[in-house]
Amino acid sequence: MAAESEPAGTGEAEGAGAPEAPGVRRRAARIRWARRVGLAAVLLLVLPLLIAETALRINFTGDPEPGTRTRDRDAIWLGHAWVDGRRTDADVTALAARLADTGIRDLYVHAGPLEHNGTLPRTDYPKARWLITAVHRKLPGVRVQAWLGDEVAPEKPYAMHLENARTRAAVVASTRQVIAAGFDGVHFDLEPLRSGDRDYLALLDALRPVTPLLSVAAHQIDPLPAFHSFWGTVTGHPKWWSQEYFGQVARRVDQIAVMSYDTMQPLQSLYGGYVAQQTSLALEVTPADTDLLMGLPFYHENRFGHWAHAETVPAAVRGVRLGLSRTDADRANFGVALYVDFAATEDDWTSYRKDWVRTS
Repeated sequence: MAAESEPAGTGEAEGAGAPEAPGVRRRAARIRWARRVGLAAVLLLVLPLLIAETALRINFTGDPEPGTRTRDRDAIWLGHAWVDGRRTDADVTALAARLADTGIRDLYVHAGPLEHNGTLPRTDYPKARWLITAVHRKLPGVRVQAWLGDEVAPEKPYAMHLENARTRAAVVASTRQVIAAGFDGVHFDLEPLRSGDRDYLALLDALRPVTPLLSVAAHQIDPLPAFHSFWGTVTGHPKWWSQEYFGQVARRVDQIAVMSYDTMQPLQSLYGGYVAQQTSLALEVTPADTDLLMGLPFYHENRFGHWAHAETVPAAVRGVRLGLSRTDADRANFGVALYVDFAATEDDWTSYRKDWVRTS
């Protein structure tokens, strides 16, 4: 047994001292190269992210201008229960009490969704006339808009195809329909819309003459140059618009509300800095005679894209005030929009009143 073990040991010793074969050296070189490329790729992805997040944190510092409070042009998204028969006169009375002495002027009442072909069944909003009459009586000066939305192709190929002229014509007809029902205006939330979508602009041009008030919910603006192109290529989801396209939309409507939530930010300071950035970017390209509203998260979910501990009303309001202070502190046509009534907590309402409505 001993005689058999010695050659094995001797062989290992000889192998350890022998030069590496060319194939082994090539494999080792490829591994080293792959590791370096991987590290470089990580740095290319992580470093810009760290720089951007640091910039957002810095963007959340400083003090807002004292006058950056409500201009009495705020809005709130209301659920479908307000027009389908589930709400009562007592609910309207409670809503009137809730909104008294706030800055809310517009109610976006969910009256849809639109069918994928652009039509809207009248049976979707049977109590609309009752609600509009009650709100006008109990909240003079508050406008009731029909909130109409749908998913949009090409990301959702089964959904609404705005490139279809018949579909756009049907959306226009649906708008005439809800205006005839008594709504003061129409608020559209069509998503996801790709930056640069010309068919959406054509739809807005066709809608403008048929409603006294045209309002839209808007995607966020590129936080980095051309970020929508990068993100769309990587994920297939067009979450952001270019600032230029945002301005093109804003020039075609009476009111534009930025969906400044679902931002993927993990901390309040980063979320608030992001909202401050979005506010400034939107102010730079929104005409002075168009109402610009920044969305506030009146809902509480934890999922990828939205963290309830980070996306809070206080952080959003502070971000809005900082962006407004730095860009156009005296702008009159400006407000916030609260999303959404049925998920709001008392803390949300308290923060909105204390941080945005309070004047002293």
